[in-house]
Amino acid sequence: MASVDECRQALHDLAARLDANADRVRDRVDLDRTLACRITDLRTAFHGRLRDGRLLDLADGDDPKAKVALSTTSDDLLALVRGELDVPKALAARRISISANPFDLLKLRKLL
Repeated sequence: MASVDECRQALHDLAARLDANADRVRDRVDLDRTLACRITDLRTAFHGRLRDGRLLDLADGDDPKAKVALSTTSDDLLALVRGELDVPKALAARRISISANPFDLLKLRKLL
């Protein structure tokens, strides 16, 4: 099981990667939504905002009103960020769950 600090760092790494590619995806992903990332095995969460292909304002704690919510285990979060876990396969295997309205899910696919 990964630690809270490792999960936090993984999300910051993801944010940096998205930021580096934001100019390329900004036109394809018109999305401005609050995000919660819930780590089920650690009983912790992080929140931020997805805007223009970027992950901004990452902070500790849950956002129960988040428009997009990702739930997964700590190890699966790290594997996702490293590119070792395929998102569609992880969704099908119920290793992750993403809660969002259907139109947002279609937009999110472009980021995944």
